[in-house]
Amino acid sequence: MTIDKDRVSKDLALDDSNESTVAKEPSLFDSINPPVFFTSGGLLIVLLTCCVIAPDQSIAFFTAIKDYILTNFSWFYVLSVTLIFGFCIWLCVSPYGHLVLGEDHEKPVYSRSSWYAMLFAAGMGIGLVFYGVAEPMAHFRAPPVGEALSQEALTAALPLTYHHWGLHAWAVYAVIGLSIAFFTYRRNLPLSLRSCFFPIFGHRIHGWLGHFIDIIAVFGTLFGLATSLGAGASSVSAGFHRLFGTPDTVTVQLIIIALITGAATISLVTGVDKGIRILSEANMVIAGLLLLFVFVVGPTSYILDRFTEGVGLYMNDFVYRSLKLGQSGTTESNWIKGWSVVYWGWWVAWAPFVGMFVARISRGRTVRDFVLSVMCVPVVVTFFWFAVFGGTALSPEIRPAIVKTIEEAGSGANAVAVYAMLEQLPFAEVLCFLAVIVVTIFFVSSSDSASFVVDMLTSGGHLEPPTWQRVFWATAEGATAAALLYTGGEKVLSGLKAGVVSFGLPFCVLMLLMCYALYKALREEDLSPKEANEKQTETQDSEKA
Repeated sequence: MTIDKDRVSKDLALDDSNESTVAKEPSLFDSINPPVFFTSGGLLIVLLTCCVIAPDQSIAFFTAIKDYILTNFSWFYVLSVTLIFGFCIWLCVSPYGHLVLGEDHEKPVYSRSSWYAMLFAAGMGIGLVFYGVAEPMAHFRAPPVGEALSQEALTAALPLTYHHWGLHAWAVYAVIGLSIAFFTYRRNLPLSLRSCFFPIFGHRIHGWLGHFIDIIAVFGTLFGLATSLGAGASSVSAGFHRLFGTPDTVTVQLIIIALITGAATISLVTGVDKGIRILSEANMVIAGLLLLFVFVVGPTSYILDRFTEGVGLYMNDFVYRSLKLGQSGTTESNWIKGWSVVYWGWWVAWAPFVGMFVARISRGRTVRDFVLSVMCVPVVVTFFWFAVFGGTALSPEIRPAIVKTIEEAGSGANAVAVYAMLEQLPFAEVLCFLAVIVVTIFFVSSSDSASFVVDMLTSGGHLEPPTWQRVFWATAEGATAAALLYTGGEKVLSGLKAGVVSFGLPFCVLMLLMCYALYKALREEDLSPKEANEKQTETQDSEKA
């Protein structure tokens, strides 16, 4: 059975060509989806007001919800993310892998290098710089099992980090990105989260059910970005403090947020093809130079040893750690809930933003190319990044100084960890300056990408939302981060992160439904073996593009 694309397009009153959608600039009145736009904006104001007026109570509220979820639904997070990874493997080996996200003979819109740069910058850019040293050192200082600062903890530090930033995280991104791209480019539905559920709910996705789905996605993106902006501001501020002696205060961080928001708004207004793409490509070059520099001047042999062993241990324990929860009440169980499950909730809550953005830039890719690239390429780079930065910090020559600096930094340890490591290497000032540039540009590219996604969600799936709306959401996101930072500092942002993890629970349910909907839609595109072989031959050039 195959679906009648023309009939669906006619029923939904959509343009047959995405190009015409791009070419048409919506007016002020027809460019928004009022239920999503005004509900999201109103709820954002209410929650932000509560956080500003009663920060301690807001933190307690979000933390209580997170603790309840971690206590009662950790198993659901762990099982769901593992099932999503399994679904990605099935997509790669299934007969539907040759299907093009677009017309059957369509070529990719962006070159492979530009595509990789944009999806990587949007997915984990700030996090790699912020946690590149901090997380491996955290696992070394407080492992789930065994003695702290021991050889056992040292060996496990990188594999544990890989577990949190590896295939599970990017499988979540791949599923949602593929679902949105498939229903947008093959079924001519709006570029919106609700479109992924058309095989299950039909035209009801255009009512309040669809509005609810998009509102959840907007909130996950807004508050996820607000916490990332806070982390980025603290990292940049710490870098300036160590380089130039500027005060590392909330006031400086607010100024940084304002400057970054302004730069992100300018980038956003210029669009994907100019601002966002150029920033992403430039930052990949600068980040690559920083990575190469640290690799060469640092303990190269030790880095390669840790990378090789870390990947081996990660693969060896993959299934075991994917489903492990530990005995309730033990140190290991508390560690898993406080680290792994929180990460799964974070990636799921952050997935609408990354998935929407990756879908937007992936027209013309095949299903197999999309899944393999999104899952594997960033993971390899991520693993090597942590091996270079984390491995250098864990090396015998540098480790004591890093541990001492982190202990002295206290709550600001995550922000200063990477600079503390770079200061132990030759050309320290150059390396720290490059690190500040990298995190700043990642800061801008994450902000403009997330704003672009919120624009599309609140405009009903327009591929090119109007300028005024881009400016509005970019400003709103920066103002949210600034207001939270001003009223309660990092404490409020940590409480908000607890709220983001809580948002991940209902969206985890939606993602499982999304997998079923995509499976159902792929079955409708089923081909005979002969036709499948012919189509796979025709699309090989597209996969190599």
